[in-house]
Amino acid sequence: MDKPIGVIGSGNFGSVIANIIARNNRKVLLYVRDEKVIHRILEKRDNRGHKMHKNILPTDDMAYLADQCEVIFPIVPSEHFRAMMKKLAPHLHPYHILIHGTKGFDIKLNKGESIESVPTLSRKQVKTMSEVITEESVVVRVGCLAGPNLSRELAQRQPGATVVASHFHEVVQTGKRLLRNSRFQVYENNDLVGVEIAGVLKNIIAIASGALSGLGYGENAKGLLISRGAVEMVYLGKALGGDTKSFLGVAGIGDLVATCNSPTSRNYTVGYRLAKGEKLKDILEEMEEVAEGVNTIRIVKKVSDHYKLRPLITDTLYKVLFEGMTVQDALDYLMRYPLNVDINFV
Repeated sequence: MDKPIGVIGSGNFGSVIANIIARNNRKVLLYVRDEKVIHRILEKRDNRGHKMHKNILPTDDMAYLADQCEVIFPIVPSEHFRAMMKKLAPHLHPYHILIHGTKGFDIKLNKGESIESVPTLSRKQVKTMSEVITEESVVVRVGCLAGPNLSRELAQRQPGATVVASHFHEVVQTGKRLLRNSRFQVYENNDLVGVEIAGVLKNIIAIASGALSGLGYGENAKGLLISRGAVEMVYLGKALGGDTKSFLGVAGIGDLVATCNSPTSRNYTVGYRLAKGEKLKDILEEMEEVAEGVNTIRIVKKVSDHYKLRPLITDTLYKVLFEGMTVQDALDYLMRYPLNVDINFV
């Protein structure tokens, strides 16, 4: 009998991935911290408005999940990812396969330091989630999934796709086998870090896209932003260790276009509300789930300063989020900036 598949994280995306796997006739153990959520899933088959498949069994026992499942999908916010891995690691073995779905960075600081207190960050201090997994556990076969994966549309079974990336062919094929269906295409890529970084960096541009919409601007402005944003993603991604090709595929351009055009995107929503004059602190306090792009901007700005890079959109958004620049002043600044070259990475 096939072993169940583990999913760690009962947010919107974790719930959707659990449902996709369950619909492929696989039993799923879904790790849930909140006992009330467990009861709601068991009694009403509902979580955050998602109708949970009968093959999904919620549990708050991480040791049990690791013991029962050889393949696990960790899908938790990046700020909690390392703590989650420290809790999960004692129960993991080299035979486990972990395919994460988290689009954020983890930073390693010395004791007593905070991201606000350090002037810059090197790549050695900035970790992707696959790097966190290998640092904190004995697991070798690691992968990620990234792409235009807006939870609401996937929950409605609208057509969609993702990329499963790993250095291990077996991991990619496992991900494809578990996730692929008639409405959900799964592509493969062996550039694990590049696919991870693409999924992270697009959140920055999504905030800018929401801000443009909040100011009332139309498709020309958005087309300009997305095209320049894609160039900036490649520029930063190559510096952080990714392959250019990963940024031009489903996990890069595909995810970028989807997120920059979706009012359901958390990062888009942050930008939109900022443009309407709301304070960042108030926006974040009201959001049910994490907008990864805010912390990503803070991290990428410090990495860029360390390596003396100049990502124009990221730098300008940093000023909006953390230095008091208005969204309108930011747009005026970007439109006046003297740029002449369109594409310089091919």
